Amino acid sequence: MSNVTDATAGASGPVPGNGRAGAVQDDDGPVLAADGRPLKQTLRRTLRREKMRALALIAPLLFFVVITFIIPILSMLMRSVENEIVQSTIPETVQALQSWDEQGTEPPGEAVFAHLYFDLFKAAEAKEHTKLGSRLNYEQPGLSSMFRGTGRDLDDMGEEFQDVLEEIDPAFEEAAFWYELLSGEGGGAYLDRRRALYAELTGEDMDGEVGFTPSADMVEMLPWTTKAYTDFAIWTAVEAGDVVAEEEPWEAVYAGLGQDLRNPDTVAAIEAYSGPWSTTLKAAAENRDRLPQQSFHDMFVASDKDWGKLQEWRTIALYSPPVTAGYFLNAVDMTKTVDGIKARPETQQIYLTLFQRTLIMSLIITGSCILLGYPVAWLLANLPLRTANVLMILVLLPFWTSLLVRTSAWKVLLQQQGVINEILVWLGFVDDANRLILMNNATGTVIAMTHILLPFMILPLYSVMKTVPPSYLRAAKSLGATNWTAFWRVYFPQSVPGIGAGSILVFILSIGYYITPEIVGGTSGVFISNRIAYHISSSLNWGLAAALGSILLIVVLALYWCYDRIVGIDNVKLGG
Repeated sequence: MSNVTDATAGASGPVPGNGRAGAVQDDDGPVLAADGRPLKQTLRRTLRREKMRALALIAPLLFFVVITFIIPILSMLMRSVENEIVQSTIPETVQALQSWDEQGTEPPGEAVFAHLYFDLFKAAEAKEHTKLGSRLNYEQPGLSSMFRGTGRDLDDMGEEFQDVLEEIDPAFEEAAFWYELLSGEGGGAYLDRRRALYAELTGEDMDGEVGFTPSADMVEMLPWTTKAYTDFAIWTAVEAGDVVAEEEPWEAVYAGLGQDLRNPDTVAAIEAYSGPWSTTLKAAAENRDRLPQQSFHDMFVASDKDWGKLQEWRTIALYSPPVTAGYFLNAVDMTKTVDGIKARPETQQIYLTLFQRTLIMSLIITGSCILLGYPVAWLLANLPLRTANVLMILVLLPFWTSLLVRTSAWKVLLQQQGVINEILVWLGFVDDANRLILMNNATGTVIAMTHILLPFMILPLYSVMKTVPPSYLRAAKSLGATNWTAFWRVYFPQSVPGIGAGSILVFILSIGYYITPEIVGGTSGVFISNRIAYHISSSLNWGLAAALGSILLIVVLALYWCYDRIVGIDNVKLGG
């Protein structure tokens, strides 16, 4: 024994016949594998390799699920709270509004209206101001037309300054004058900031060559003018692809100079200025009394009187943060005000009613499918194979017909002059003057959707019932049980997993249906899914549609959790 021990103590590799299947252990070291490495390390490498192989096998399916399921759901959840359009469209106005008292009795001051003019002018050039109006119109009706109408008047506001400045000195008509006056050195960082704001506004890359760098001195001396001209330069060079020095500036640039000349400090700086075009600037300063004295506040109110109202500005301020709960509040018939969250007027409450109706009618449809599908599935499972296959074709036949065609057929059948009412009148069950109203209500929706979703109940039930041995019923009867007792105590419990599987399929499908309720449901038979489809395709209120969809998803998951706690999802099967 001592010789063997001595021989193996200094061995660097495995020793045949040591009883360790290719592994060896030094007296003072770890167990080694056949390649001389520690056995634990080798095992970890092997397990990691196996996991990588397994991951590679499921990677295509995982990638497909992430792309087609996870990402769309996350995108929907993000869109339901995303509200960056206000901050990106009028960023400096939003910043100026932070010092305004929303609960006060006066609208914002002149500084806010001045920032609004230049923000809105830039947004109008980018055709983004109407999107902002549409977004705010979801919260306060009338804001869309207010933004759209004022957007058309912005040029006229600037032209009032432009006409006077060009009368003072014809040099103001020249594109080269503005370029030479405002370009210079030291304004590179300022240009980058304005470029970033423009990129947020348009959602496009604005990193192209501008061919213009604002002068740091002009940024300080003529801040409003330089800001407007820099925005003009970025748009002209990057978006329009023109040469900045050759293009006449926006009317907002003239309005910016007029705003600067209202500041006594700016006038004093111009009097001390001796750079390019100093004579022209001094002439404008000396004749500043000739410029329009009307404030931007008055200009906006003249364009649309609603700019002077508190409620409109409160709405803008309330929905200026980049994240909002407004869509979810609207989805549950609530609204956000300066005084807190409040319920909407009863005449505007619709979504909670639709959620309740959707859940109740989906449960009714599911119950109807169980009552009608269970006997059919039992019959298919107990008939001879040849006969069962023929009947199964009839069950599957609706899948070969378009959903729209089937729904339209029910519209023909259910209307007051339709086939069903005609037969009932002919048989004398219904008076001709009192035909049944089966269309454009909840009854029509339940009938049509029960027919459409019935195969989804029959198939799981059939697959489970086929696994129930007929000998169980014969054994129960042989022990003295009646037909009903044998069915209820022996057969039915074994078919419950099929009922569970079919119920989940039918309920989940029905809760999201919108084509059938839209055609036969009328006003009292539509689901929440119809409203979601409306906001996606017609009103384009995708945020509210995403919030409604998110709430519907949460409700379904909650019901699924309750079902799992009560019934047990492990008891649901499709056969086997």
